[in-house]
Amino acid sequence: MLKILIVDDEILERRALTKIINNSSENVTVIGEAPNGRKAIEMAGEHKPDIIFMDIKMPGIDGVQAVKEIKRTEQNIRFIMVSAFNTFEYAKEVMQQGVKEYILKPSRKQDILESLQRVSSEISGERKQLEEQQYLKQNLERAVSIAQKEWVSSLILNPVHDITFDEWSQLLGVEITSGYIMLLSLLPPSEKGELLPLEKQNWYLWLKDLLKSYHKNQEVLLGPMTESQVPVLFLCKQTTEKTHFKINAQAVTDHLLAQFQKSHFLAELRIGIGLPYSNVHELNKSYHEAVAALNQLLKTPHRKYLFGGKQGAIGLPTTSDLLQVEKKLLDALRQGDLNKAMFIFDSFSANLMDHEGMKASMVKKSFDELFILISRMLHDLGIRYEGSFQIKESKEIKDMFDKGKSYLLSVVQHIQVWRSSHAKGMLHKAKEYIEHHYANSITLEQVADYVELSPYYLSKLFKDRFGMTFIDYLTEIRIKQAKIEMVDASKSLKEICYSVGYKDPNYFSRVFKKHTGLSPTEFRRETVS
Repeated sequence: MLKILIVDDEILERRALTKIINNSSENVTVIGEAPNGRKAIEMAGEHKPDIIFMDIKMPGIDGVQAVKEIKRTEQNIRFIMVSAFNTFEYAKEVMQQGVKEYILKPSRKQDILESLQRVSSEISGERKQLEEQQYLKQNLERAVSIAQKEWVSSLILNPVHDITFDEWSQLLGVEITSGYIMLLSLLPPSEKGELLPLEKQNWYLWLKDLLKSYHKNQEVLLGPMTESQVPVLFLCKQTTEKTHFKINAQAVTDHLLAQFQKSHFLAELRIGIGLPYSNVHELNKSYHEAVAALNQLLKTPHRKYLFGGKQGAIGLPTTSDLLQVEKKLLDALRQGDLNKAMFIFDSFSANLMDHEGMKASMVKKSFDELFILISRMLHDLGIRYEGSFQIKESKEIKDMFDKGKSYLLSVVQHIQVWRSSHAKGMLHKAKEYIEHHYANSITLEQVADYVELSPYYLSKLFKDRFGMTFIDYLTEIRIKQAKIEMVDASKSLKEICYSVGYKDPNYFSRVFKKHTGLSPTEFRRETVS
């Protein structure tokens, strides 16, 4: 509803305008009348109308002066000037204030309504554009927030192949050239045995707020918390030489430790730092370097942070061969492939055994790291598993392998049961939700929340089970429904576009042609005829 204010020193003119406008449409209403410029300024500030019909020639403050004064505080109000004087000077003066509409007295009803319609359409168009921009911004912010967690999680589990630094540069609006991972761990103080879940959650929220405001040549992406550890991905905005990386990472670390020192947490913070990589597929190495550095820190309690990699910590074996074995093992677990998982685990064990100088303590730490990755994977997939891997260091390394294999077997069997029952049912539920809500602005996040799966895993399940992505399936449903509706010649293509969930007819046309080979017009012509 657009609010209109009438300003004129002649009461009959005001009453006539009010009657014409109020009878013209349900979308506009006159919220007040002002007999002079001074009163108009007061009422504009109080009622904030959308449109003001302003008489130019009035005693005291005239219409032009009133427009200037109102414009100082109310930039969005539109004016339609009304005057008995058809002179260029008047028109020129109000046009300088951004006024586009000018009608003469005595005004014809048609002139009044046409002028009102033009201004109303302009306001409606701008409001719609603003709403669409806000909607897109909210969706983007939500998508980015989800993508951050999911992307960091996938980096930890395996090298990422579906997004590049160039694509992240486009999404974030800055040039990203490299990245590295820090692994932060919250430890209980020496006199306290264990941290409470609430303490961990409060620390995670504190960390999220702290890193959100930190943008010194880097974009910060926070991963999910597993146990008391949080991976943080730093995307560097400029070419990162090792000296620059050390300086930037040191600055971040100092900032985190200084702020943590000022906080109220009764705990200790340790930070392992991986090296930077210019290829997104290598960031998985940075994570393993951060893990090795963090493990090394636990043996040196006087240190708060440590750099990983060749120039930093010398910890567990993190060669490319072991990384590839871990990746293949996690992939097999996701698929619930028992034979493949057991075979790969044997290869993993053999790799550890073949590593020169391998000690029982190093085997235990390597297993601990592997099963932390498995725990993260289960968490990210939305799979609840009550069992936990606990192994004591043994002189007989084979005993540790056997216990690890037994634990892995129980995990795979649990995943198999979950995939065959829960996941299948959730996918059916997800498909039904899409089929009932395709006409709305539906998102992967909404569907995942509805079926109680993580967006990351729902997307992977769709691809694995149906051979298409969530977006592909949603598009298929929408195009199928659009074809059905096109048989009804009484429906316009624009109407059909909106009814199947698209907001832009041009975009709908492009998507339709991509999937059918015909434009909507061509398809309707062939179908109807």
